[in-house]
Amino acid sequence: MSVSLRSLSSFPGSLDRFLQGVSLLGLLLLLLKAAQLYLHRQWLLRALQQFPSPPSHWLFGHNYELQKDQELQEILKWAEKFPSACPRWLWGSKVLFQVYDPDYMKVILGRSDPKVDNIHRFLKPWIGHGLLLLEGQKWLQHRRMLTPAFHFDILKPYVRFMADSVQVMLDKWENLTDQDTPLEILGHMSMMTLDTMMKCAFSYQGRGQMDRHSQSYIQAIRDMGNQIFSRVRNVFYQNDIIYRLTPAGRRAIQNCQIVHEHTDRVIQLRKVHLQEAGELEKVRGRRHLDFLDILLLAQAESGSNLSDQDLRAEVDTFMFEGHDTTASGISWVLYALATHHEHQQRCREEIQSLLGDGTSISWEHLDQMPYTTMCIKEALRLYPPVPVVGRDLSKPITFPDGRSLPEGISVSLSFYALHHNPEVWPNPEVFDPSRFAPGSTRHSHAFLPFSAGSRNCIGKQFAMNELKVAVALTLLRFELLPDPSRVPNPIARIVLKSSNGIHLRLRKLRSP
Repeated sequence: MSVSLRSLSSFPGSLDRFLQGVSLLGLLLLLLKAAQLYLHRQWLLRALQQFPSPPSHWLFGHNYELQKDQELQEILKWAEKFPSACPRWLWGSKVLFQVYDPDYMKVILGRSDPKVDNIHRFLKPWIGHGLLLLEGQKWLQHRRMLTPAFHFDILKPYVRFMADSVQVMLDKWENLTDQDTPLEILGHMSMMTLDTMMKCAFSYQGRGQMDRHSQSYIQAIRDMGNQIFSRVRNVFYQNDIIYRLTPAGRRAIQNCQIVHEHTDRVIQLRKVHLQEAGELEKVRGRRHLDFLDILLLAQAESGSNLSDQDLRAEVDTFMFEGHDTTASGISWVLYALATHHEHQQRCREEIQSLLGDGTSISWEHLDQMPYTTMCIKEALRLYPPVPVVGRDLSKPITFPDGRSLPEGISVSLSFYALHHNPEVWPNPEVFDPSRFAPGSTRHSHAFLPFSAGSRNCIGKQFAMNELKVAVALTLLRFELLPDPSRVPNPIARIVLKSSNGIHLRLRKLRSP
């Protein structure tokens, strides 16, 4: 009994020593991490010393200078003061090297550096390892596999589906608005482009713009874009476990579930249809296959390494990229035309002379509207649908002006700042379609609405076709007027959005 009592009496002392040891170990690990971050920051300062930037706080970086809803406008001021590129500090040891010079863009996009992992990893739970996030040989395999889905012979019949979806949207607009009631168009545009995507890439023939699942999907995509943007810029949200415990993290998980349910439904409906109809061999024998045909057949081939996870990732990626970027592009083009009435009228006259009453539009028409195409490109210059992309330098780089960066720097390619750079585009804030007139010259990397290099947008021709169809049919039915009380404020997200929506007044011209 006395031995037991002595053991019990020594227990508190042992526990105290254990807790002291744990505390000391925790303190040592914390000091080690702090030293690691300090040394990394010092390395970054030396690596970036050739590139001046505005003064930054040692902990909070440039967050005070770049308020979230005015970030793009502030970056444009930086571009004027710091030519070609400048560092942007997110926090103590995290920096993005912002580029807005075409020569710099050309060098970087001509290489094969991977995407910025510390940013794009936030996208993985949403869109998986599809074409947007894949690297190396697997990316090349998937790119080659999917390229035939965007051959012009495949794209030709899509014009009819695009026109049908646009007309459904315009019919809704006629019932929703009059010339004195502004309409927020981006939400409608997202439903229309998703409907088009479902019809063209996935051969889905449901009522996409009326479907409640599609509406939930659109809202989830919008929320995910905002959540990822806020997470990238919040040092406390970098850890996945911590983020999932926050209200924002829990909402992100719910939104991922909504997105995946929508994608799984699309895939399953096609699989069931093919199995019931016994059409797999017939599909294999077709000369032209749509996006989902190619994926399903690749998975069905013996020895194919396209897993169910790979299949869903590619569908998730294209579903998001194919509708959201195009919806943004069309909305901003219509806003640009609404605020430049003389160019809008000239486009309308060109389209009326080509399409007459507008009851039909074909593939052949798309190359016969040069002035409208010039206006679309000028609007995409002012409002690029994807304002920025990132790269992690996998090896040192030297720029044409002799300045250089080491391996390991994260680079942010700001297409928005490039397109507004006065060194590249004289009077960049002026809407001037003549910049894209036949015979006009510019730097090969001055205009990058669809990026450039080997990882340029695989669906750029699809997107341009849809832009032309939507703009042409809209101008035949409505005169577009701005809403002076709600001028759009462009904000940086994965896709260019407006903090207060994109509102237009629509004056009916005719019914189809």
